[in-house]
Amino acid sequence: MSANVVVLCYLVASVCFILALKGLSHPSTARRGNVFGISGMAIAVIMTFLVAYKISGNVAGIIVGIIVGGTIGTVVARRVQMTQMPELVAAMHSLVGLAAVLIAVATVNNPPALGLSDPIPTGNMFELFIGTFIGAITFSGSVIAFGKLSGKIKSAPIVFAGQHFLNLALAIAMIGFGVWFFTGGGWTPFIIMTSLAFLLGVLMIIPIGGADMPVVISMLNSYSGWAAAGIGFSLNNPMLIISGSLVGSSGAILSYIMCKAMNRNFISVILGGFGAEEGAQVADAGQKTVKSGSADDAAFIMGNAESVIIVPGYGLAVARAQHAVKELADKLREKGVDVRYAIHPVAGRMPGHMNVLLAEAEVPYDQVFEMEDINNEFGVADVALILGANDVVNPLAEEKGSPIYGMPILEAHKARTVIVNKRSMASGYAGVDNPLFYLEKTMMVFGDAKKVVEDIGKAIE
Repeated sequence: MSANVVVLCYLVASVCFILALKGLSHPSTARRGNVFGISGMAIAVIMTFLVAYKISGNVAGIIVGIIVGGTIGTVVARRVQMTQMPELVAAMHSLVGLAAVLIAVATVNNPPALGLSDPIPTGNMFELFIGTFIGAITFSGSVIAFGKLSGKIKSAPIVFAGQHFLNLALAIAMIGFGVWFFTGGGWTPFIIMTSLAFLLGVLMIIPIGGADMPVVISMLNSYSGWAAAGIGFSLNNPMLIISGSLVGSSGAILSYIMCKAMNRNFISVILGGFGAEEGAQVADAGQKTVKSGSADDAAFIMGNAESVIIVPGYGLAVARAQHAVKELADKLREKGVDVRYAIHPVAGRMPGHMNVLLAEAEVPYDQVFEMEDINNEFGVADVALILGANDVVNPLAEEKGSPIYGMPILEAHKARTVIVNKRSMASGYAGVDNPLFYLEKTMMVFGDAKKVVEDIGKAIE
């Protein structure tokens, strides 16, 4: 197979990846985007396999890797719940970072096997340095993010005195050993540099609070892309360079958009340790009272309303109540009620989490509105139905001194009546109390979201 054919196929795969990103930018074209992404990856994998076969002739290890990896990916994809998708994404990011590190190790160990001269040229050493430390940071940071998202590590920030100075010292030391490495230092500086990068990844993520985890996911996505691109330069693999650059740049842009949506500083996100003050104000409803009601009460209120805005949150995802919500909305429309859905950009545990859930339930796209398009409608809405959301509807975001001050929210508190479904009065991921729950016009309906919504639907009938 000629080099021109390989380059042409890689170009086609790259175009597929670009079209995939374009398609995934909107729910209505997401399926098409997925098809382009799958097609591009299939072309890239097949061509890489053929090139490896041409070079070595012994591809048994590659075949075994494809079978094992493909089997694991298929089983996990079929079994994973939508509520676990953020953890899965974090886990996948960690594997991308680890792959970059392992490729770098293999290259340093046997340069000719990967098409490089021995000793490795300085330029390639620099590329290996970049790809290795970004990959190591991505791996360990993603493992911590996975732990926080899955509840295996507490979501509150883990901070200690001198943390930022320690991170700075480690970063300087890592760069110093990296300079030693790519100027011909050999294994010793490489191992120390990589170990420091693994440690730095942990220390960068542990001080980040739970409510900021969606941004962390996006940030680590960007890191994994740049790690792949760096290794692509070392291996002279245009497919790795292009796909890594696409992932890295798109992840960085998404991180910036999300930081703007959460009133966070982008530079602080990139450096790690943002959100360190989060959790300072923990929910304490011990001396406060709420007005609770039943599913029948909620059904009566919404059945006699003219307009209802539904705010889906993580509680809806945990209960897998999206189909029940769709059925409830259909019943309300049959009674002449105008029903819409309001989506916060960081609702759930990752960007687009709620959009995917509603799409799974076949909620029409024209009924789903982003925060900037729906916020002005809460003031004239009869009912705001909040299902498991907390931080994204917390009015404390408008009060100076609050840990979440400045974070744009869905202004559900402006609706004439607010109905909130939660399992309990426990705080949200940010650990901040929500005064919305104690308003006179707010009625709490406690219980599993799916059962409560189903009961409301039955009562409306």
